[in-house]
Amino acid sequence: MSGFGGVLPWARRTLVEQDKVLSSEEFSAILGICQIVPGPNIVNLAVCIGSRFAGARGALAAVLGLTLGPICIVMLLAILYTHYSDLESVQGILRGISAVGVGLIASTGIKMLRDELRFPLMLLVVLVTVIAASYYQLGLGWVVLIASPLAWVLAQKKARKL
Repeated sequence: MSGFGGVLPWARRTLVEQDKVLSSEEFSAILGICQIVPGPNIVNLAVCIGSRFAGARGALAAVLGLTLGPICIVMLLAILYTHYSDLESVQGILRGISAVGVGLIASTGIKMLRDELRFPLMLLVVLVTVIAASYYQLGLGWVVLIASPLAWVLAQKKARKL
């Protein structure tokens, strides 16, 4: 519930920094896998981490724990929004909330990038991905096919260094 609307930064903070359940590198690796499979990244992350520690029951518990409370709140907020959406103060609050969400996501991205700077060659994967996706405007499947071999080779080198 504390990460409502931007769960990824809170998940990383809890799993890596507070509880130290995962190392920063493990979190980044699991998140990378979760980003290429269909579905919301944070739900995929919950499935992976829940199943890692408690199998199928852990995966189910993690997903329900992640989604059940916010779903109830969103339903309540939807009802309130239909009645009060025309108020200027409500519109201002929503603009402020969206700015906070952007800041949280940017902060998490910077923390994850800092981890990769310990092995600068991995930034080649970022560069190849950005070029393939933005300059050549390739679809996700092609970007993954192009960047994956380089990422795999560099990950093997990185693992040997650790």
